[in-house]
Amino acid sequence: MASDAAPPFAPNPAFFLDIDGTLLDIEGHPDDVRIGRAELELVSGLHRSTGGALALVSGRPLAGIDGLFHPLKLPIAGQHGAERRDAGGKRHRHRFPVEALHKAAAPVRKFVARNEGLVYEDKGASVALHYRLAPQLEAAARSVAEAAVAQAGGALEMQIGKMVFELKPAGVNKGSAIDQFMAEPPFAGRTPFFLGDDVTDEFGFQVVNRLGGHSVKIGRGETSARWRLADPAAAKAWLGAWVDQFGRKKATKIA
Repeated sequence: MASDAAPPFAPNPAFFLDIDGTLLDIEGHPDDVRIGRAELELVSGLHRSTGGALALVSGRPLAGIDGLFHPLKLPIAGQHGAERRDAGGKRHRHRFPVEALHKAAAPVRKFVARNEGLVYEDKGASVALHYRLAPQLEAAARSVAEAAVAQAGGALEMQIGKMVFELKPAGVNKGSAIDQFMAEPPFAGRTPFFLGDDVTDEFGFQVVNRLGGHSVKIGRGETSARWRLADPAAAKAWLGAWVDQFGRKKATKIA
């Protein structure tokens, strides 16, 4: 059970941040999300103040995250860990069964085309079926996604998120991505903090708990996280307070 309080500050942290629902409010369509100057300056300040020990860990694809946070070039784990860019700029991509994904995605794409309000998102190494704009179709959408994963013979997993079902390569998740970052500089040897809001973030919470760090659930819901903040505004306020206390002199402004 998460404590309804902010975690204590630490002078030597490694920050891992989910995006949608954590730094930014969730919108009806992923493409409708916009980032403001304040968020860019906050993330830039955290990155600079920690000596680069900040990574975005998201279900979004890496290229989409770069576009959203332009002009910043940050360490990123995209598509729930299926792709990753480390602090040195090297890209790592989990090998996945391309044909199995394409075959499984076909009935999902057809189902979306037949039903108004659903959104199909091809991320490259994973696909997502969003039903936020058609909540009455949740049961049918889940059935289609489950059937698609079943036909992949164990090569894929279904990831349940906030009003979305995703088909992703088996064996990769946000927790495994955080583990990989924590084995590399400048993250190694630091106290990990992971802020996330969704079921998909539970893998990351579990890894951070194991490493003796601070897992922070944003919003309501059952969780394995140790701490809880009410919403993205509270998360950004807490992160901003850390920069004020430990790193304001090193933080940079976005030109």
